[in-house]
Amino acid sequence: MNKLKQRWGITSNFQFLVILFVFAITGSCAAKLGSPVTEFIGVDRETSSGWVYWPVRIFSIFPIYQVLLVVFGWLFGQFQFFWNFEKKMLSRMGIRL
Repeated sequence: MNKLKQRWGITSNFQFLVILFVFAITGSCAAKLGSPVTEFIGVDRETSSGWVYWPVRIFSIFPIYQVLLVVFGWLFGQFQFFWNFEKKMLSRMGIRL
């Protein structure tokens, strides 16, 4: 825990818990919102091959997760941390903001 706090540049245990909570609810919400998005696209788990369904679902969850991470970070008072985290993650993928 201390290693992660040092790496992220935070000192408070409360801030650490808030950040972990934001990651948790963001992942859960993104996964939950992935179903309606894939259904809207027309890819259904029962009618589509797993080779089609899962890549479409994963690629649809990715942008949802990126947006929700910053939104939930802002709602919980950690916008700057998550904005920097987002920029770093996207730059590693070759996307510059």
